Amino acid sequence: MSRAQTTARVQVIHSSGVLRSALVALLERERFQVTSASGFSRASSGATGAPGTPGAPATVTVVDGSCPVGAAHLERRSLQGSAKEPTHATPALAAARPGLGLAGAGAERAGIGLAGASRGRAALVVLAGAEHPGVLRLAYAAGALGLVDRDGPANHLATAIRLAAGGGRYVDDGLAMSLLRAMDMPLSPREVRVLSRAAQGDSVAEIARGLCLSHGTVRNYIASATRKVGARNRVDAIRISRAAGWV
Repeated sequence: MSRAQTTARVQVIHSSGVLRSALVALLERERFQVTSASGFSRASSGATGAPGTPGAPATVTVVDGSCPVGAAHLERRSLQGSAKEPTHATPALAAARPGLGLAGAGAERAGIGLAGASRGRAALVVLAGAEHPGVLRLAYAAGALGLVDRDGPANHLATAIRLAAGGGRYVDDGLAMSLLRAMDMPLSPREVRVLSRAAQGDSVAEIARGLCLSHGTVRNYIASATRKVGARNRVDAIRISRAAGWV
């Protein structure tokens, strides 16, 4: 049994108590030391010990990028500068097809530019769906080492955690083509977050307060996103972005 398997300390972040508990139970069966949180904290960023384990920071943070607190966590990590935003798909990734087994070092050979975790922070593994390339783009910007299909086999998550704990990379086969689409997505991670909140019905003031931005900055992001997707207005931009799976 590997050292990563027996000693990896994992923190699960999810807004749903039921799903969070299910993930904790699953990972405890895999012999990980597991804690959980319902939102972003200094502990969940890897800066301090996980709740209940002073001095023992998480080795890996598992985030469901499709839930609100998960998306917020990814955005905060991306703002901490763990990775540069992608501007285009690499030639090697463009040739990838689902079923190639892009796990561990294979993902690196395939040209998938997932960045490593910053020193002193937990490695990041993200649960995502192929139908939402916007989440994959945000995970990339946050420096995720692992991308796991949230509808895939449960053992893939454990594999991704073990690889990430040792500094390796993991990308589920089913997410490879969506990751490629995410590379070509015109919206930046911040534009995705602002437009996503607008799509949920948040006002400019609510978005500004939630993301710690000025009202003018929020309006600028919405205007930029609207222009990039070729929309007539904010409502049209939300419609186009939803259809493409970006928000």
